[in-house]
Amino acid sequence: MLYVTGDVHIPIDIQKLNCKMFAEQKDMTKDDYVIICGDFGGVWRGSNEEKYWLEWLNDKNFTTLFVDGNHENFHMLYEYPVENFNGGKTHRIRQKIYHLMRGQIFELCGKKIFTMGGAASTDRAYRVKGLSWWEEELPSAEEYEQAVDNLTRCGYSVDYVITHCIFNTIQRTISDIYKENELTDFLEKIHNELLYKKWFFGHYHTDMEFDERHMCLYNKILRVE
Repeated sequence: MLYVTGDVHIPIDIQKLNCKMFAEQKDMTKDDYVIICGDFGGVWRGSNEEKYWLEWLNDKNFTTLFVDGNHENFHMLYEYPVENFNGGKTHRIRQKIYHLMRGQIFELCGKKIFTMGGAASTDRAYRVKGLSWWEEELPSAEEYEQAVDNLTRCGYSVDYVITHCIFNTIQRTISDIYKENELTDFLEKIHNELLYKKWFFGHYHTDMEFDERHMCLYNKILRVE
């Protein structure tokens, strides 16, 4: 089984994954996955509270996967060793918790999934660089190149796309708070060139289906396979 949900901002929105709100987990195993569309927040300060929630997640029946959002401690996150996992590069946070790195393509439940985390913070003015905000919230040139290389190798055809923010055409319909940037421009280009069935994203703190192929997730936990 493969499920997708929105931001969890550990510990703020993690309770959506408890047994009461996500009862389907009782029938899942470590070979079933829940993908979080960014703003995971479980690698932030290394506090005892974070460690508690990471262990809580790791003890679940399923395996947790996440793309990064804009509210992550990228310096800590990128200290984890890079491992190959189902065809793509990851940071393994716990035995059953993986960060799906940018520009990667994974084979999960028989489907090809392209991942591209990151987003521009709208609250940057209220944050401190290197403490609560990091320049790495937007991809590097190397990460964009990796994305293009991997998409080229698969013939620009995947089943699902998982990102944190969304391309300009849809973002403009959400709110003018969110500005266009190099990442939303890149995703627009990908949208125009890539063959895919569905695109899931978080970031905007709403559950909304824009059309049959594009869905923003926040509280909803959606089974896709």
